[in-house]
Amino acid sequence: MNSTEPNWFIGTDIVSVPRISSIINKEQDSFISRIFTKGEISYCGKRNNPAIHYAGRFAAKEALKKAILSYNPKSTISLKKIEIQRLDSGEPHVNLNESLDCKVSISHTEEFAIAFAIVKPKI
Repeated sequence: MNSTEPNWFIGTDIVSVPRISSIINKEQDSFISRIFTKGEISYCGKRNNPAIHYAGRFAAKEALKKAILSYNPKSTISLKKIEIQRLDSGEPHVNLNESLDCKVSISHTEEFAIAFAIVKPKI
């Protein structure tokens, strides 16, 4: 990276919670196991409304993927390789085995989940 390139790369995504709920109801095992890690499945499954939390994590994964692709358009990354954990403080934490520093923010209502992500190459 040269000095004219930005230090941080951003991505954002918004997801319809009812759409995710519908997908989960129709193809539960294949959708969930294809996109989410065991830790994410455990976390979301313990919530009163799992679809909201799945939607938030899905939006976060998509936002992170967009940020990573803005940094390196030739890269590919499976959504399942991106894990969104929850710290004791409530803050979402990105677990990604990459040479990137990642931060994500997630918010949701009954209708929508939105996520904003930033990534920075580790030097």
